[in-house]
Amino acid sequence: MRHVVGQGFDFHRLVAGRKLVLGGVEIVHDKGLKGHSDADVAAHALANAILGAIGEGDLGRHFPDSDPAYSGADSLILLGRVWVLARDRGWRLGNADVTIFAQRPKLSPYLNAMCEKMAAVISAPTDRLNVKASNPEGLGALGRGEGMAASAIVLLEAD
Repeated sequence: MRHVVGQGFDFHRLVAGRKLVLGGVEIVHDKGLKGHSDADVAAHALANAILGAIGEGDLGRHFPDSDPAYSGADSLILLGRVWVLARDRGWRLGNADVTIFAQRPKLSPYLNAMCEKMAAVISAPTDRLNVKASNPEGLGALGRGEGMAASAIVLLEAD
């Protein structure tokens, strides 16, 4: 059996007038993440980790912010397209771990739904994808609530 590992990271500024979407789940909050797409940092970090594992660069290479076709794009659709690249090369998910860094809102009520949505997109059982949140305890820009970030690591396997 062959294995490859990839790591991904993404961050976006929080702004008024945008909805907050994390892991494909719309979350009640007074601000949303600013980006060319829906700026879903969790889905972006996972997609970047998958791209890293298969040696295909990053999301910007595949879905550039200079392309109006991706304006407001649903990041789960982008994650799905990334997954097709990996799947078509014979890879399946061994496991993945995603951490979202946010001062507020409290994300624990949404984590299972995020896991379910992203796992469905990458054709994986939910016990192979872990989604968790970490509070920056008031430190730095994330701690001041200026933005959110996410990191992910994936293990892909093939026969």
